[in-house]
Amino acid sequence: MSQFFRPLPLSVAALALSLAVPALAQAPALACGADHGPSRLAVWGEGQARIAPDLATVHLGVTTQADSAAEAMRQNASQQNAVIEALRGAGLADADIQTSGLNLSPLMDYRDGQAPRVTGYQASNVVAIRVTELAGLGGVLDAIVEAGANEIRGIEFSRENGLDAVDEARRDAVADARRKAEILAEAAGLTLGPVLSLRDQPRGHDGPRPMMRMEAAMDNVATPVQPGELTMQAAVEIEYALIGDGACTPLD
Repeated sequence: MSQFFRPLPLSVAALALSLAVPALAQAPALACGADHGPSRLAVWGEGQARIAPDLATVHLGVTTQADSAAEAMRQNASQQNAVIEALRGAGLADADIQTSGLNLSPLMDYRDGQAPRVTGYQASNVVAIRVTELAGLGGVLDAIVEAGANEIRGIEFSRENGLDAVDEARRDAVADARRKAEILAEAAGLTLGPVLSLRDQPRGHDGPRPMMRMEAAMDNVATPVQPGELTMQAAVEIEYALIGDGACTPLD
């Protein structure tokens, strides 16, 4: 026998074997994942709530054309000042009127076979207004058209404080996620355990934005504007533990 190999005494070898066997017997299976944690189920839930808007934002303005840039700007300023005065007369505060666009550009003639040439200038001035009295919105639009506004770029309805509706949508989202999780767990022969994680996924609102139909005011009939309703949306992601014979369980 080699001088570099010496057998262990029988008592020492037996002790080492007795310690190794239980350790091997208790080695966990890796079928549940490397972390040996519980079975998990992640689901996505969505909810919504409808609410009437109480605020309208309108982008409107004046576009003018003239032979010179100075004249186009002068005409534009005159008409836009009249529009702003009409807005004030309709009850809007200066804080609710904000310039959102000002542009001056040449008008070009691109005839075939000829070099482009400037034929005049176009000036535009757009303001964004906030209207809280939605019942009178049609009358406000008629007033500004009569004052000289010749461009309206649409209306967006919103809610200044829609937190109650958002909270209702969140509750619906959680209930929706729970319903999906229960169906999936039941189909797998398991039951839901505690919530392991819960994440809110803000969705804002996706309300109808009715197209405004502008008509000339006749017989003092205001332009019809229908605010409709807003749909406040919410989404959540919930991760549940699963309980049952086929589920992994956390190790001690």
